[in-house]
Amino acid sequence: MLFTSDTTDGLAAAAVLVNTRRDGVDTLESVADLDAFLEVVSMSGERLRTQAEVDAVREIRERLRALWSAGDRAEAAGLVNAMLAETTTTPYLTKHDQLDWHLHMTEPTAPLAHRIGAEAAMGVLDLIRTDNLARLKTCAAEDCEAVLVDLSRNSSKRYCDTGNCGNRANVAAYRARRRGAEG
Repeated sequence: MLFTSDTTDGLAAAAVLVNTRRDGVDTLESVADLDAFLEVVSMSGERLRTQAEVDAVREIRERLRALWSAGDRAEAAGLVNAMLAETTTTPYLTKHDQLDWHLHMTEPTAPLAHRIGAEAAMGVLDLIRTDNLARLKTCAAEDCEAVLVDLSRNSSKRYCDTGNCGNRANVAAYRARRRGAEG
């Protein structure tokens, strides 16, 4: 399945944001933490650089997390519709930096949390309407609760990119095969 860059960017940003709180650790507590997040995830528009802005982004993070555990497309659609309504989406085409024409869902003056929520909601909207919601996954590693977006051609991605989980699983499987062959 081929998705537009608007969709993949919004989904990737949502996964990175959701993964700022996992395994009992929250890495999004301060303005500096939000700055670090925005170095990984590009988000144009105004910034307040306040603790209130951080708190609003943390709140949208929890709303986005719910999309990964939605039971079906109808539940996910309800969550997406609520987010789009609350973020006051006003879609428009724009061209900036090195990017060609692309879609933004809110004005650049909208609160950062609204911009993040709207972009992510639109990405999930594409997954819902193309019946690809199953591409929102949780890492298959037993000791990892990170979320991921599987944009592979055959929807076969199982491990996150945050903790070297795929490599660790492959090494463990290899060692188990070796033990089996030796025993």
